[in-house]
Amino acid sequence: MKITLLTSNKKRHNYLINLLSQISDELFVIQECGTIFPGIVPGHYPASPLMKNYFENVDNAQNKLFGNSYVDTKKNLKILPMVSGDLNKVSLDKLSNFLKSDIYIVFGCSYIKSKLVDFLINQKTINIHMGISPYYRGTDCNFWALYDNNPHLVGATIHLLSKGLDSGPILYHAMSEMKIDPYEYTMSTVKSAFHSLAQRINDKSIFDIDPLIQKKSQEIRYSKKIDFNEKIVGEFLQKKIDLKSKKFQNSMLKDPFFLIDKLILLLSRSAVSYTHLTLP
Repeated sequence: MKITLLTSNKKRHNYLINLLSQISDELFVIQECGTIFPGIVPGHYPASPLMKNYFENVDNAQNKLFGNSYVDTKKNLKILPMVSGDLNKVSLDKLSNFLKSDIYIVFGCSYIKSKLVDFLINQKTINIHMGISPYYRGTDCNFWALYDNNPHLVGATIHLLSKGLDSGPILYHAMSEMKIDPYEYTMSTVKSAFHSLAQRINDKSIFDIDPLIQKKSQEIRYSKKIDFNEKIVGEFLQKKIDLKSKKFQNSMLKDPFFLIDKLILLLSRSAVSYTHLTLP
C-alpha cells in the first residue's frame, strides 16, 4: 500500500510520519516547514511574551504525548520539504512522484487550492481536522471549544477533503479520555486521531465507512486566524477550565473513537508489528 501525506514539521507531524511509515509499503511525504518556535518567532501566530507563555504550555503537552519525534528515515519513506505557503505554487508535474498513491492524507499543512485540491478531492483524500465538525470549523478549533466551555467538543474530525474548510463528509470523530491538564487533553485527541486512522487503514475498515454530510446549521463557531489574538489568549490563560463541566454526548458525534492511556501503548506495539505484514 502506498500512502501520500501532506503535513507540517512539528513533533506531532513527525510522529504521524513515523506511524504511517510502519503500515505502508511506501510513504510519500510533502512536508511544509514553518517555525518550531510559535509565540517566539513570528509566523502563523504573532510573537509576544503572552503568546510565548501559551505556546510553551502547548509544547510541553506535545513533548509529553509525542516525545522527541524525529523522522525515522527508512527505505520506504520519501520526503519533499518545502517552505510553508509554497504548496500552492508547485505544479502537479513537480509533485508527480508523490501523487501515485493508494491513500492520501492531509494534516496540518496550509490551505490547499488550485489544481492540487481538485486532484486530492478526486482521490478521496482524508483530512484530519483538529476540531469537532460541524460544530467547530476553521483554525484553532479545540482552543475555541475550551474557551467556549465545551470540553466535550474537543477532538478531531476525520473527513473527506473538500474545497470548503473542514466541511467535507465526516468519516468519524476521534476523542480522548478527560485529562487534568487542558493542553494535554487537546494534544491527546491528536494522538487519538493518528492511531485510530493508522489502525483503520491497516485493517481496511476505513474503506467501509459511510461518510456523513455535515450540517451547517449545527455550527457553533467558525474561527479565523485573526480571531486568535493576544486579548483572547490572555483571557484563556486566566480561565479556570473545568474539563468535567459537560459530559460527552455520543449523539453529537459520528462513530467516536476514544483513545485512553492504556490503549496508546497497545496500539503503538501493534503498529510496530504491522511492518511484518505484506500489504496489497
